[in-house]
Amino acid sequence: MQHTVDIHEILRQTMIVAVKMGAPSLLASLCAGILVSLFQAVTQVNEATLSFVPKFMAAAAALMLTGSFMYSTLHTYAQTIFDQIIMVGGS
Repeated sequence: MQHTVDIHEILRQTMIVAVKMGAPSLLASLCAGILVSLFQAVTQVNEATLSFVPKFMAAAAALMLTGSFMYSTLHTYAQTIFDQIIMVGGS
């Protein structure tokens, strides 16, 4: 008996997982960049390298704080995909 898998649902889940993986560090870097830009605009300091360290530290902190969430999301997604592969393979 051949089971079917909904490709549309798999692709939707893949996009949701990709957003969940990338959003924390990207949002933290965005907020740090906006704050540094505001600081540079207020103080009229035009240094291009000033924004690198705060963005890097914000992204690293976001990854440390949300690492377990990202792991559990990716682990659940991988289990779902492998279960569907086994279901379609039919051994």
